[in-house]
Amino acid sequence: MAPVRLPLQALLAAVMIQTAAAETIPLPPPKPETGAHTDKPIEKQLPQPATTAEPAPLPSVDSINPDRFGAKPADAAYGAFQRGLYKTAYNLALTRAQNGDPAAQTLVAEILSRGLGVPLNAAEASKWYALAAEQGVPEAQFQYALMLLDGRYVKKDPKEAYALMQAAAEAGNQLAQFNFAQMLVRQDPGDTGLAKAVSYYERAAATGLADAQYAMSQIYANGVGGKPRDDAQARRFLAQAARQNYDTAQIDLAAWMIEGRGGARDLKSAFGWTKQAAEGGNVAAQNRLAKLYMQGIGTDPDLVLAGAWYIVARRAGLIDPDMDDFLQGLSDDQTKQALQKANRLP
Repeated sequence: MAPVRLPLQALLAAVMIQTAAAETIPLPPPKPETGAHTDKPIEKQLPQPATTAEPAPLPSVDSINPDRFGAKPADAAYGAFQRGLYKTAYNLALTRAQNGDPAAQTLVAEILSRGLGVPLNAAEASKWYALAAEQGVPEAQFQYALMLLDGRYVKKDPKEAYALMQAAAEAGNQLAQFNFAQMLVRQDPGDTGLAKAVSYYERAAATGLADAQYAMSQIYANGVGGKPRDDAQARRFLAQAARQNYDTAQIDLAAWMIEGRGGARDLKSAFGWTKQAAEGGNVAAQNRLAKLYMQGIGTDPDLVLAGAWYIVARRAGLIDPDMDDFLQGLSDDQTKQALQKANRLP
């Protein structure tokens, strides 16, 4: 099923406050080429929508919760799905789905929408999601709402999508809670919209959704949406999202640790978070990591590794004039070593 992303323009307009004091170390924003990552302060960064933008990993015994399908105790179809026997699960669920079982309808839709053991058929999946959504299955309501917003496999219907997303959010679906918050902000840009959305961000964050945790960090960092500015609380939310490998939270948390914002300065941990984000492919983090190596912040100075990480970031399209100057100042031998190391880095 193709991804659906809710626009962020409204949320961008909602969080407009003055930029906080500069970071302790100089991290000037680069001038990226088209499509490159940018290296911005936290006040201007906003969460990405939590949708099905990336294909979900294949289910495992530990990761599949039958509650997603509106099921009661696990049945034979769910059991087969849990064991990776998708064709068997589809065949077992289909008969029950055709007889009106909402859990089976949701399971059939899930299998079809992801092409698990059967040909991917998003249009057919939409029909089953619609039937299950009518019977109040939150997962089906969420998935069908995304399809209604997208309009590729069903007729676009933002009004119905809004209603279904809200119903799924109220029922406790964490992705629906986050996306419904995004919809509220888009519908009513500014602090009023954020105030309506905050409770949904909070509920999704409490379930452990990293996107929502990052959203709450922004709300507390800026004191918007009816929440007072609270750097300590914002930092706690950043840490929660960072621990889930949310790379933007990792580089923001590192910057706060260097600055001592919202808590004690911790240069070693800041280096570690930046390195983790850089190794995960975040280009802004790769540039920041180069600077930490260059200046010996949280680690021993290493000009070769500084050069190597900047080369990696630059190859990805990030251009930082200060780091270009640094790179040109390396000796021929250091440049050669940096290139060699860059070729081996993630």
